[in-house]
Amino acid sequence: MDDRLNELELRYTEQQSLLQELSDVLYRQQREIDGLTGEVARLKAKIEAFGEPANVGPAEKPPHY
Repeated sequence: MDDRLNELELRYTEQQSLLQELSDVLYRQQREIDGLTGEVARLKAKIEAFGEPANVGPAEKPPHY
C-alpha cells in the first residue's frame, strides 16, 4: 500500500510540474500574441496615415481564377 501511495504522490507531483510548465508557456504565448496584435494595429495606423486603406487587396481577381 505504501508503494502504491508513493507512486501516486510521484505522479501527482510530476503532473503539477507539467501543468505549471504548460501554464508558463501559455502565458508567454499570450504575451507574444498581445504584442503582435499591437504591432499589427500600429502598422495599420501607419498605412492609413499615408492615405491608403489598411485592407488593400487586388481590385480584380488574379488571372488564375
